[in-house]
Amino acid sequence: MPAERAILVGIRHPRESSLDARESLFELERLVHTAGAVVVATTQQEIKKIEPSSYVGKGKLEEITALIAQTQADTVVFDEDLTPGQNRNLEKAFRCKVVDRTGLILDIFAQHAKSKEGKLQVELAQCIYFMPRLVGQWEHFGRLGGGIGTRGPGETQLEVDRRRVRERISRIKQQLEKVETARHLHRNKREGVPIPTVAMVGYTNAGKSTLMNQLTQAGVLVEDKLFATLDPTVRRLKLPAGRQVLLSDTVGFIRKLPHALVEAFKATFEEVRAADLLLHVIDCSYPTWRQQKEVVESVLQELGLQDKPVIEVYNKIDLLGASAANGHGVRISARTGQGVEELLNQIEDKLHADFRTFRIKVPYAKGDFLEWLYRVGEVQGREDEEDGVWMQVALSPDDAGRLRKERSIRMQVLRRPSSRAKGPQLRAATAASPM
Repeated sequence: MPAERAILVGIRHPRESSLDARESLFELERLVHTAGAVVVATTQQEIKKIEPSSYVGKGKLEEITALIAQTQADTVVFDEDLTPGQNRNLEKAFRCKVVDRTGLILDIFAQHAKSKEGKLQVELAQCIYFMPRLVGQWEHFGRLGGGIGTRGPGETQLEVDRRRVRERISRIKQQLEKVETARHLHRNKREGVPIPTVAMVGYTNAGKSTLMNQLTQAGVLVEDKLFATLDPTVRRLKLPAGRQVLLSDTVGFIRKLPHALVEAFKATFEEVRAADLLLHVIDCSYPTWRQQKEVVESVLQELGLQDKPVIEVYNKIDLLGASAANGHGVRISARTGQGVEELLNQIEDKLHADFRTFRIKVPYAKGDFLEWLYRVGEVQGREDEEDGVWMQVALSPDDAGRLRKERSIRMQVLRRPSSRAKGPQLRAATAASPM
C-alpha cells in the first residue's frame, strides 16, 4: 500500500521568532514521518489574525489547493490546533483529509501504544478530541425511528454517536481508575520495604530509552522516532554503594502537548509525581535543545512537579555540536556509556542528601533486619560478634525511624557521616554518640 502523501502548513504568529516557527515545522515533518506518511510539499504563512472559518486566508487556501493538484496529496497537516468548524471547512475547500497537530500526535500514540493501559489512555484522549468533531463525520443525518412504545421522533445519528462516545469515555475512565487503584496498592505495598524511585523525563527522542538500557540492560525498544516509547518501563538499578533504586522511563514531552493527552495520561504522570528524584534527559546535540528543555520544564510546572529534585542529564555528547551544552547537570553519552559513572554518583548523592550514618548492633535472632539493611541502606562496614552483628550503615530518616522502634537493636549516630565513601572500618568508628 503506497504511503500517504502529506502537505505541511506552518504558521508563524506575530510574536514568534522565525527560528521557533521553522523548528516547529521541522518537528511537524518528523511527526508526519513517524506516522508513516511522506511529505510532498511544505508551506508557511505569517499571520496577524486567525481567520475564524478557515484559520488561513483566501490566498493561502488557493495556494494549498494548487499544491494538492500538483503533488496529488492525500492529506493536509496543519501545525496548529484547528476548531471542528475550521477542520470541516478546510476539508470542503481542499476535498481531502485535513489533520491538525493534536490529531497527528494522537494518531502516533495510537500506533505505538502496546499495553492495555496505554491503549486505554490513547483511546480516552481520542474520544475527548473527537467528541466535538462528530458533526460532519456522517453523510446521513436522518432521524432514527422511535418505534412502538417510544415518544417523539427519536434521536439524530449525531446525538446517538455523541451519547455512545460519552458512554465510552465513562467506561474507559472507570477502567483507568482501576489501574490507578492497583498502582496505589503497589506503592503502599512497597512502603513496607521502601525502595527509592527515579523517573526519567525529557523531550521526545532525547535518549531516555537508550539511557534506560545503558543503566539496567532493560532491552527497551530504541527507535529514532518521536514517541517510540509510550508505555512506562520500570527496572531495578544498582547504585555504586550497592543500594538499589527503581528507574522508570516515561512518555516523552513535546511542544504544544495536547491537553487531551495530559488528561488521559494522568496515571502515567502519577508515577513521575511519586518519584523521589527526576532525571531530565536533554539531547544537547540538537540545535534548539534549550527550547526543548524549557518545554519540559513548562510541562512539569503544569503538572505541579517544579519543586521535585532534578538532575539535568545532557545526553549525546558524542555527537557533533554537543559541546555547546554548558548546563549545571552531568554530561553523558547513553549510547557509548561516557559519563554514566558520574551520573550514578550524582543520583546516589541526591538520594542520600538527607542520609545519616549509624553504628547498629543487630542480634542474630533479628537476622531478617540484616537483609533489610543491605537492601535499603548503604552498608559501609560489618563486624560479627558472638551475640550479634555490628553494622555501619547510612540510612534515610524514614528507615532510621523504622529501626528505632525495634528495642532489641542498638543504634548510634556518627557525628560525621560520609557521602558515598565506604567509610572507616567499624573498629575505628569511635566518634559516635548514643541515640
